[in-house]
This record gives sequence, C-alpha cells and structure tokens, in this order.
Amino acid sequence: MPIKYHERIFASFIFFTRIPFWRLHQPPKEAYATVVEHWPLTGWLTGGIMAAALFGACHIFPFPVAVALAIVVRLFVTGALHEDGLADFFDGFGGGTDRQRILVIMKDSHIGTYGVIALIFYFLLLWGVLCSMPPMTAVFAILAADPAAKMLSSQIVNFMPYARREEDAKNKTVYRPISMGATAGLAVQGLLPSMPLIVFTEVTWWLAVLAPILTVAFLFLFVWRKLHGYTGDCCGAVCLMAELSFYLAVSLM
Repeated sequence: MPIKYHERIFASFIFFTRIPFWRLHQPPKEAYATVVEHWPLTGWLTGGIMAAALFGACHIFPFPVAVALAIVVRLFVTGALHEDGLADFFDGFGGGTDRQRILVIMKDSHIGTYGVIALIFYFLLLWGVLCSMPPMTAVFAILAADPAAKMLSSQIVNFMPYARREEDAKNKTVYRPISMGATAGLAVQGLLPSMPLIVFTEVTWWLAVLAPILTVAFLFLFVWRKLHGYTGDCCGAVCLMAELSFYLAVSLM
C-alpha cells in the first residue's frame, strides 16, 4: 500500500526536528524510509525559526549576540542532530585507517578529538560569516541555505548505497532511493526559499549556489572513496558543510 503524502511529511518533521509533531500524528514505520524526500521542507521550518530568531534578536541585542542566539535556537529545534553527525564524521574519517574502523568509530557515541575540533571550527566559521553580513542579508541567507543544503545533500542516497546493514543503523532506518518525481519536488523545496535572497539583496545567485554544489560533489567523492557507501552521519555532515559553504559564498558576494 503506497505511503500517503502527509504521512511522509510528518515522518520527516518528526525525524529531523525535536518539535513534538508525534503528538499530532504517528506515521507508519515505512514512512521513515522516505524522510530525505522532504528533508528540505524541514529546512523551511528550522531555517525559518533560526531566521526569525535572528530578525527578532537583532532588534534587542548587538548583532553578534543575535547571531549566537539564533544558532542556539536552531540547535534546540533540531536537537543538534546534524552537528552530532558532523562530529562523528570527523572522528571516523580522522581516526579511522580503513573502512571498517571508520564505521566503528562513527557509531561510537563518544566524541573524540577530531569531532571536538570540527565543531569548534564549524561554529566559529558559522558565527563569523553570518556576523560579516548585513542583518537582512543574513536573515535571507539562512532562509535560503538551510533548505538548499538539505536538497543537495539528500542526493547521496541515489549516488551510493547505505554503508551498513539496516539493523546496524543508529536510527534503524535506511533511506530509499529518490524517484524522478521526488527529485523534482526536492528541487522546489530546496530552491523556492531562495527567492527573497535573489530579489531583495545584491547577491550573485549562481555564484552562491556553485559553492555548495562543489562542496557536496567533493564530499560525495571523498565518502565513496573511503566507504563505498553513506551513513546518517555522512548525511548530516555533508548538509552542514554545504550550508556553511553557501554562507561563505554569500559573504564574498
């Protein structure tokens, strides 16, 4: 029996955020295999909340403080899900000498030196690059970058298989490949929130998009060479690094 559209959306919001959507509806287990098909849609929510927090806070606090508060707000909304993946990604690829060792390290819940260093530099760069923008450009960039990074990163499920067995997955979920129809939907979800950035700022859009595309392509090749497959940690890490590269490009524009 086909999974209903609203079931897939609910599964995605429940999976990728810590907002209690499960109180409103409990989708079937099969719906969680489709969550990446609506991953950019969750970016509308997480990016929208972060942008709203920044917009509100910058009218009360100095802008650097407002940026820090906006980052903290998104961490609460997502439960630091992708940041956990980023730390595990750097621990695994930094400390692992072969495929099996990388997978073992990434599955370990303890954070290591590489993960700590990666998070420190990630948050310093994220905070610094958002502080470098005019406030409204930063707001529009957040609205655009969150869904766009998720749209690009979601394609990893079509480029390579899952690196573990399903029963060995941390969240017991393996994403299904994305169909052509779902890919078109992902493009709409990922690119539509960028319209205000194009209309209301002087950012050269194609240059801003080129940075995350190149970042994702490089990371896909790197992961394939090391693992010949992806994990959930890889998805989260690729997403955050693609988003950060978007901000860096916007700042340069």
